[in-house]
Amino acid sequence: MLGNITGVKTDFHALETATMSDLKSRFEKAVTESKGLPEKPDNMTLLKIYALYKQATAGNVDGKRPGFTDMVGRAKWDAWNGLKDMTAEKAMQGYIDLIESLK
Repeated sequence: MLGNITGVKTDFHALETATMSDLKSRFEKAVTESKGLPEKPDNMTLLKIYALYKQATAGNVDGKRPGFTDMVGRAKWDAWNGLKDMTAEKAMQGYIDLIESLK
């Protein structure tokens, strides 16, 4: 619609790229800030942080679920797998929001 108005050009790709670049920048800042939180989060929150980070940076979990003797690995796998098919953008925003709530 705006592209049809004389003299107005819209470049949605450039806007999307700028927005994604801003999101990545805010995500990287949140990753840095996560290392200096005032209190160590509880285990469930740590699993959420881990899962959101992995989904944002690697996509869906790959590989087999760890066996019952690897309780930590299994918990991490389950948390990450719980975000299956979440977009990287949504995972980044979720990570940012979670870290902000912990500051």
